[in-house]
Amino acid sequence: ALAGRGSRRAPFPPRGGAATSGPCRVRRARRLRARFMFRALRSIHQAAGAPAIWRAHARVRVSMDIQFFVELFFGGLTRGSIYALIALGYTLVYGIIELINFAHGEIYMLGAFTALLVAGVLGVYGFPAGGILVVAALAAVIWCAAYGYTLEKVAYKPLRGAPRLSPLISAIGMSIFLQNYVLLAQTSDFVPFPRLLPEMEFLEYVNYVMGPSDFLILLVSTLAMVSLSLFIRYTRMGKAMRATAQNRKMALLLGINADWIISLTFIIGSGLAALGGVLIASHMGQVNFGIGFLAGLKAFTAAVLGGIGSIPGAMVGGLVLGLAESFTTGYFSGNYEDILAFGILILILIFRPDGILGKAKVQKV
Repeated sequence: ALAGRGSRRAPFPPRGGAATSGPCRVRRARRLRARFMFRALRSIHQAAGAPAIWRAHARVRVSMDIQFFVELFFGGLTRGSIYALIALGYTLVYGIIELINFAHGEIYMLGAFTALLVAGVLGVYGFPAGGILVVAALAAVIWCAAYGYTLEKVAYKPLRGAPRLSPLISAIGMSIFLQNYVLLAQTSDFVPFPRLLPEMEFLEYVNYVMGPSDFLILLVSTLAMVSLSLFIRYTRMGKAMRATAQNRKMALLLGINADWIISLTFIIGSGLAALGGVLIASHMGQVNFGIGFLAGLKAFTAAVLGGIGSIPGAMVGGLVLGLAESFTTGYFSGNYEDILAFGILILILIFRPDGILGKAKVQKV
């Protein structure tokens, strides 16, 4: 049986020739039986060890899946934090004057380009990298706050008493104007942004899910959102903003300068958008004149998702949208992330137009 059916040769021919004695045959039979038992035991051992190997492979696979999930989670938080910073500008302006500022995304883009120009100038004079990033961020926030103030005075204040469609068209026109202004003043190509962040040694153990730029985005955006919430809740100007949002005419009767409050709202929103532009430029390493359009639309989606006019809603909506896009890109394809964002916008407008944290307005008749 071991030699095969078609073979006439013995599997182990006798060493001493054709004729062998009885004891030799016995020893040879014992050796054959021992080899057969050894092979059988080895086969059984290998078969018994296979499930252990499969379990080891399964543990490794589960560990890699968890690591991939955590990486996608932190990537979604990073993306969602940027959306939240931009969405705060949308929700602040809408809460005060019920206007969708579609030029807000271009302020975000201007913040990235302003930081790029300031970083280039400071780099020529040999400033340290960390100092360049801080100064460039401050310059971008101040410059874009001035842009927001000018935008409100030029494009929106003259149309404050006009039908609601007029300021909306004005906002779209300002968005197109700012895009083409930067296109002509700079270039249509992607421009590299310098790497200014130092290595952070305390992130060594989590560098597979979070780099220095991710940590900076999460830290700065969290501080900015918490500071804005405290400003709106406890300061005198914040209370004036809430009063103006609730009833502008009554706020005027109480002595609140509503025009200045509206301008302050544009200044704060534009500064937050510029901060987001600087953070995303340092994270991606490049800027382009068109980065504000799509980011602005997605931030508007985040504001609607969380509840337009609600500051906590804008934060929650940005984080939810960022996480949804990150998991869609990781588990399906990056080609579907834009479809997901605007699909969420359509579904929210149909089934819950007030958003996650928004409240329905009751109109008395």
